[in-house]
Amino acid sequence: MAPISRREAGKLILAGSAGTLVAGRVARGAHMINSVIRGVQVGAQSYSFRDLKTEDAILQAFVTVGLGECELSSGGEPGDLQGEELVNHFKALRKKYDDAGVLIYAYTYAFRKGYTDEQFDRGFQIARALGVKYITSSANVSVAPTVDKFAQKYKIMVGFHGHSGIDNPDEFSTPETFERGLKGASPYLGINLDIGHFTAAGGDAVAFLKEYHAKIVTLHIKDRKKGQHGANLPLGEGDTPIIPVLHLLRDNHWKIPANIEYEYGTPGMDTIAEVKKCFEYCKKALES
Repeated sequence: MAPISRREAGKLILAGSAGTLVAGRVARGAHMINSVIRGVQVGAQSYSFRDLKTEDAILQAFVTVGLGECELSSGGEPGDLQGEELVNHFKALRKKYDDAGVLIYAYTYAFRKGYTDEQFDRGFQIARALGVKYITSSANVSVAPTVDKFAQKYKIMVGFHGHSGIDNPDEFSTPETFERGLKGASPYLGINLDIGHFTAAGGDAVAFLKEYHAKIVTLHIKDRKKGQHGANLPLGEGDTPIIPVLHLLRDNHWKIPANIEYEYGTPGMDTIAEVKKCFEYCKKALES
């Protein structure tokens, strides 16, 4: 496979981003929840509401907060469903989100070393049933060629998600691991940049976004201190350059969703109230 250029990747992402967002708005019309702030789509990773036990409760949380875009986590996936039942379940879930005015923009599914072809394929089957153009994935670097094979088959782009564990060379974390995972790949492989984890791993999220924005399918917005074990904190209290990152999206008109991923706090906190605070922080940053 020929290496992907930034220009080619940018065309794929921008066309897909614009098409998905516009199509979703047209389909829902007046029912669309508009959480676009100064041209930047602010949404959330549904993992933020992991304490809520049902799909309906998680969807209602998006509506309550006022977020019109969702990166859907696979955490609550019914693992016993196969074939037509699996497809019908996720088609029905997509309809629920559409009816509520929330766009499912991407689906999150892990691709790990040791998975069978059936396990790789399942993630893409679900994404296709949901009607999304993107999968975000916590994956091993070494499985990137296999993921690419399936991504090309389904014509669904995969953005690899990084964490702060820089000691394992088979995990995405640093610029070097992303470069290695995408080397020689088709345009269907990209990056899901978690700016909090990237900061904790010692990276410069602003510089990385400037250089690789054409390959980034979504951002995760959270705040962490520097260092592998840097604490997750309320937005504005850590070392993550959240405001400069949001300003880059706004000022350059980069159509990359900025998805809040709530991870700080302790069990028992009001998740919906905390995500609302995160959303207000992002709105204030984008309007400043």
